Amino acid sequence: MSKKSQKGKSIGSKVKTFFSQLSYLPQTFVLIWSTSRNWTLAWILLLVIQGMLPAATVYLSRLLVNSLVGTVGAGISGETINKILIPVALMAGVLLLTEFLQGANEWVRTVQSELVQDHISSLIHKQSAVIDFACYESPEYNDYLDRARDGAANRSLTLLENTGSLLQSSITLFAMVAILIPYSIWLPFILFVSALPAFYVSLRLNLRQYQWSQRTTTDRRRLQYYELLLTNSWAAAEQRIFNFSPYFQSLYQKVRYRLRNEQMKLIKEQSLSRLFAGFIALLFTGVVLAWMGKEVLLGMLTLGDLALFYQAFNKGQSIVKSLLGSLGQIYKNSLFVGNLFEFLRLKPEVVSPHSPAPVPSRLSSGINLSKVTFRYPGSEEPVLENFNLNIPAGKVVAIVGDNGAGKSTLIKLLCRFYDPDSGSIEVDGVNIRKFSVQALRGLITVLFQFPIPYYVSAEENIALGDLSTIPTRSEIETAAKGAGIHDKIAQLPNGYNTLLGKWFPGGTDLSGGQWQRLALARAFYRKAEIIILDEPTSAMDPWAENDWLERFRTMANGRTTVVITHRFTLAMRADIIHVMRAGRIVESGTHYELLAQGGLYAQSWKSQMESASSSTTVS
Repeated sequence: MSKKSQKGKSIGSKVKTFFSQLSYLPQTFVLIWSTSRNWTLAWILLLVIQGMLPAATVYLSRLLVNSLVGTVGAGISGETINKILIPVALMAGVLLLTEFLQGANEWVRTVQSELVQDHISSLIHKQSAVIDFACYESPEYNDYLDRARDGAANRSLTLLENTGSLLQSSITLFAMVAILIPYSIWLPFILFVSALPAFYVSLRLNLRQYQWSQRTTTDRRRLQYYELLLTNSWAAAEQRIFNFSPYFQSLYQKVRYRLRNEQMKLIKEQSLSRLFAGFIALLFTGVVLAWMGKEVLLGMLTLGDLALFYQAFNKGQSIVKSLLGSLGQIYKNSLFVGNLFEFLRLKPEVVSPHSPAPVPSRLSSGINLSKVTFRYPGSEEPVLENFNLNIPAGKVVAIVGDNGAGKSTLIKLLCRFYDPDSGSIEVDGVNIRKFSVQALRGLITVLFQFPIPYYVSAEENIALGDLSTIPTRSEIETAAKGAGIHDKIAQLPNGYNTLLGKWFPGGTDLSGGQWQRLALARAFYRKAEIIILDEPTSAMDPWAENDWLERFRTMANGRTTVVITHRFTLAMRADIIHVMRAGRIVESGTHYELLAQGGLYAQSWKSQMESASSSTTVS
């Protein structure tokens, strides 16, 4: 292929890409229209008026020049002044209207920006809550998410504003061509002096904005915290199993509502202050016009037509530059806005059936995994292959095994964060794919290996276990006592009302083991039929673990319980123990049955006990 044809193909490709990016313009407009319809109508109206005002200014300039020319040499008298009074008054009115519309436009655009930003944040939060859990373990998804959050709201509005600037400049350019009226040229010194009030207003308002920013730092960081809870991978599992997303979305919107209103008050003050500064600048303009009028009346100036054409040409050049610049900005911002729409187009694969089966209110037979094979997306190696497991209803089942055996993967499958490649997972004989995803997860309470520290009060931390109920203090304390955290909470500065964590003022932090006990209380507070505990005592010292083990069977209370653990002191209290290795169950039985078999479990038990005995001797 020749260089010429390659170049032609490259240009064609760029043109095609350019127009493909412009396809996001209608989507962006629909998004903004659905969020702020009335404000968008106001913006369009202001856009059209502002597009016509430069033409009106130039037209009045010509009328004023002609009036002045007609009175050249007539001297200063009431009659000559009356001839130029009307065009001067009209000119002053148009200039004052221009200043007013600029302030009004900024106000409208800011309100529109705040509303659109909240709407897009809500879209991202909702999409992050419903997208497959697999996405959080995918680098590609994290790229989508980061790109979507990278100024998506601002980019959307900037794209619309670029389009508006293009339209406005086009209106102005056509009007200029039609009537050949130029943009006014101000004397440098007067321009500088007339800008001083606006400069002072800018300094003052920037200071107010800075003070507001300093005062609201904690609240804005709180928003970032809610943002992390709603979108980050370390919170994704608990967000899904406990359906936290609507709760934290509500907290996010409450803080945003208050900050948005405060910001609107600042913007209103800015608009009024800038209008006043514009009025002062207009007074300086009036002085200049009066001086020029006097000079014309005295016969000193007669070059109005020449100035008219010069200004028209100069203004035309600036408008053409603006048009080209707007096109470039439209393309640039379309690229970023495209990331948002690509993210919002992602569809989950783990979904509820159209007619879901009812979940059992009480398990009768239990959970059964039959010939389950599962590979993580993008991986060739199966984590589980032809995997079989039975978990009887009402029993405590412990699953032990080395790292990488597939124990955590088993939890993800039971919670239906993933669907197996083949085989079935059944609850009371019904494939879990036939249940509503949310109903299935409502049947389960989970303590994950790395529980999330929620920086709210101790009572809220526990009550998050079941947001569908109104918590009572007695129920909260019962769950806390069962997890062995009640005494610690009672010693906090404000008891159960104490804010936890160090992110916000007045908060009190907990140790790793105490956070884990608090998460256990949250899991127990949810009166679910299936309890899944992933390394529930991993952050506890031996004394705390022994204390909790005494409570464990009481809290299970006949519910179906699955415990993933490396600690045999916990596993030995289970009704059934399964030993996993390389994605398979290799041994099963009670603690004493497995010891009698003398297999892998017995060897590991002996090794763990010898290690514990050695540690005690050294101590």
